[in-house]
Amino acid sequence: MADPARARRLAKRIFTLVASAIEYEIKDPRLAGVTITDAKVTNDLHDATLYYRVIGRSLADEPDYDGAAAALEKAKGVLRTKVGASLGVRFTPTLTFVRDTVPEAAERMEELLARARAADEDLARVRQGAKHAGDADPYRSVGAESSGDSNNALDGEDTGDRNRQDG
Repeated sequence: MADPARARRLAKRIFTLVASAIEYEIKDPRLAGVTITDAKVTNDLHDATLYYRVIGRSLADEPDYDGAAAALEKAKGVLRTKVGASLGVRFTPTLTFVRDTVPEAAERMEELLARARAADEDLARVRQGAKHAGDADPYRSVGAESSGDSNNALDGEDTGDRNRQDG
């Protein structure tokens, strides 16, 4: 098993090589909006996973995820050859491309948080003028003896189980 620091250095170098090759050497138009965002290499240095993002030609255009995935799969052999020639290691790692979904997940979380904030603001607006239903203290029995109601008078004198004596 290799050193984890060596695996990180190798991942960084692979990241740079593949990003540069996609940008300047591979002439597939489907790779025009592809950006490599991260690379990870296993500790045995045999497998490299490259994370990529795809952007559309404009803000209104939906990115072509399937086309980019197919183009990366097609260019995988050429990219691995370039990585192997540049690295000078005994075994050239296999390349696996995975679409980076972190920005979409973060955007979804921001959307959910904004919705929760709006619901909290609505609830705060409703609470502003709200009053409790019934008396402010429904268990208070002040003035029960003077009203002449025998049930209320008993409630005022009743102390519950505190005066209970068993035996």
